[in-house]
Formats: sequence, C-alpha cells, structure tokens
Amino acid sequence: MMDDYTRWRWVRFLTHKDESFDAFYKFYKKIQNEKGICISSIRSDHEGEFENDLFEKFCEKNGINHNFSTPRTAQQNEVVERKKISLQEMA
Repeated sequence: MMDDYTRWRWVRFLTHKDESFDAFYKFYKKIQNEKGICISSIRSDHEGEFENDLFEKFCEKNGINHNFSTPRTAQQNEVVERKKISLQEMA
C-alpha cells in the first residue's frame, strides 16, 4: 500500500491472495488509530484479491472510493509497479 501524496509505503507479505482482506482491515484500523485519519480512496488492479463482495461491502460501509486500474497496464501505476519488482527481487 502506498500513500500517493508522500509516497510512503507499507508492505505486507501474504502467503495467499485470500489473506488480503484481513491484511487490509488491520492496516485500515492501524492508520485510523495511529494517524487519526480515514482512508478515502484506494486504487487496485484487477488481480482479484480486492474484487469480492466482502471488500466491496467494507468500502461502501466506510465511505471508501474503490478505483481499478486498467488490467495489464502497469504504466497507469508505474511507481507502485517498480517498487513491487524491487521488493520481489529483494525477497
């Protein structure tokens, strides 16, 4: 996860994609408690880990605008994609 304004990144390594909602929920609560701010918008690709009813209901309930980038176009989110490649190489 990355803040577009500051470019600050939070990284969670997951074993399976089905762990993504729990990881996001913990992150959401951590940001609210530590920083006192709410997440208003998120952007994700169409990889599937954030495309489910549970996640969409959570976003609707908490007023989060969930945007998707166009599939297989890394250039729409090139900063995150470059960082993802760097992290994969380091791991």
